[in-house]
Amino acid sequence: MNFRIIGTNKSNETKKIIRFFKERNISFQFVDIGSGDLNSGELGKIFASLGADNLLDEDSKAYQKKGLKYMDFDAQEEISENLELLRIPILRAGDKFYCQPDQDFLNEIIQK
Repeated sequence: MNFRIIGTNKSNETKKIIRFFKERNISFQFVDIGSGDLNSGELGKIFASLGADNLLDEDSKAYQKKGLKYMDFDAQEEISENLELLRIPILRAGDKFYCQPDQDFLNEIIQK
């Protein structure tokens, strides 16, 4: 199975998942959204799979800075414009996407 981790190098949660795969010698690809490596086609697949409202990180600095708490907006449009609003890490395992998987869930996925 092909694994792809979508996140940033600065995120501790992303670092945990990368370390998890490296410790088990499982090959994976890393997509850094900070450097613009995530294309619009894959972002569209993520939205279709998980839903834009589930991907919006309401605890992010970008969310607070834009004042989105007090606004009506389209989550998919806002995330597309500013990827810092995306809840990370996102794991792609084959054709399925998982948002912020924990270690127990990762163990289940790699055993499939």
